[in-house]
Amino acid sequence: MRLAEVYSNDADVVLYHGDCLALLNQIPPSSVQLVVTSPPYNIGKSYEQKRILDEYLTEQAQVISRCVELLKDGGSICWEVGNHIVGSQEVLPLDIALYPIFASHDLKLRNRIIWHFEHGLHCSKRFSGRYETILWFTKGDRYVFNLDPVRVPQKYPGKKYFKGPKVGKYSSHPLGKNPGDLWIIPNVKHRHIEKTIHPCQFPVELVERLVLALTHEGDLVLDPYIGVGSTAVAALMHGRRAAGADIVGEYIEIAKQRVTLAAAGLLKTRPMNRPIYVPPKTSVLIRREGEVSPPSKKPGHTSSLNIQLPLGSSK
Repeated sequence: MRLAEVYSNDADVVLYHGDCLALLNQIPPSSVQLVVTSPPYNIGKSYEQKRILDEYLTEQAQVISRCVELLKDGGSICWEVGNHIVGSQEVLPLDIALYPIFASHDLKLRNRIIWHFEHGLHCSKRFSGRYETILWFTKGDRYVFNLDPVRVPQKYPGKKYFKGPKVGKYSSHPLGKNPGDLWIIPNVKHRHIEKTIHPCQFPVELVERLVLALTHEGDLVLDPYIGVGSTAVAALMHGRRAAGADIVGEYIEIAKQRVTLAAAGLLKTRPMNRPIYVPPKTSVLIRREGEVSPPSKKPGHTSSLNIQLPLGSSK
């Protein structure tokens, strides 16, 4: 693997420490097949400075404009964002705020992908946020889309036609089904196998699906806000080249370590399409104060949660 700190056509991975526009200005126009990134959400996390929304959108417009120039005809941009919090917990969906910027460049929106995850901060005055969105745009109508590498297992793999000319034949695709636009992929929390010091890092499998579907081997994948390098890891694992920037030097150093391990086949990542972990079923046993009804300990029984209600209360 050839790793570089500034852009080079000969590099397999470019990890630039500094402002993303400085890297983008090094890359030749029409040389990128896929831009995939998750920009700062402007919500004041440790690695970003919260600014007036108009200033944030102006900065995003500059980066997006340059990305469009670098994109090949038929290339794709995938911009993953969450919500901007305005004032006292008012939510502004960033994908809605950013859409006009992409549309002004005549990009075509192909999907608004919902990335659902089951863990995160718990809200007390609104429903807890458990999804973010990926806006997938293409530059033109003749674009790359490889469905077969990203198919997922069929819900009913043995299903057959029950009437008509195909009666008795399998009705599902032998390689699996289209994953759709609702993706249930765990976010990288403290017990995730990929966890680093970055508070909001990409799961590699999320980027893998985009890389496999929207590029070919040898193509260049660009991430203007590469963080700890998950995009570069996903690209490298599947024979693509990658380039990205981050203003935090420590993140770039971690990204270098991760891509080096990935190139050697030693980086641990969560495999694509691994089923979501579901804890063993727990039965809830409710008893009144003073009642004795211990849960069964027999082998094979589900575990029980023993809840005691005070006298006079009702469920």
